[in-house]
Amino acid sequence: MKKRTIIASVIFLFLFYILENIISICAYSIRDERCEADVVIVLGAAAYDRGVSPVYRERLNHGICLYQQGLVKKIIVTGGVAKGNKHSDAYSAKEYVLNQGVPKEDILMEEASVITQENLENSKALMEKNGYQTAIVVSDPLHMKRAMLLAEDAGMKAYSSPTPTTMYRSLKTKLPFLTRELFYCVGYKWYRIFH
Repeated sequence: MKKRTIIASVIFLFLFYILENIISICAYSIRDERCEADVVIVLGAAAYDRGVSPVYRERLNHGICLYQQGLVKKIIVTGGVAKGNKHSDAYSAKEYVLNQGVPKEDILMEEASVITQENLENSKALMEKNGYQTAIVVSDPLHMKRAMLLAEDAGMKAYSSPTPTTMYRSLKTKLPFLTRELFYCVGYKWYRIFH
């Protein structure tokens, strides 16, 4: 009986921990801290030589909106060269942003990254090189919790602003994204403890 109680308690604590993280990710997804900052960092998503993916497009649109509102001076587009592409994701993103009327001199490219952590660490280095101190980070809502943890660990003074026009709208698209973010967010929290 005692063994069963211990097992039941462990299962309960595990489920509680998972639920707590789900609630935290979902709560953070609606947190918009937009304010005046030096740059907006648009976290990468898939792009192709013919253009950006719908997911990346909506992230970029939100970054452009913050720029047009006068909240930031520069837009940092991110993403390295994906397999099969000639150009980096950041290059395709820059082309898209240029076509929306943003001047070339106000777009910075971070094109060496593959994952979110590299997006942010490389963007921080780019900010330091150009003398910028503060950033608004843009991504899809369910991605923001982990992104801001990574931004904090990169030593960045950053503010969260999830795109209001995310492509992940239905339960069918949100659930896999939430599951993935839960896995990576929990994994990263444990990684932080031991490193």
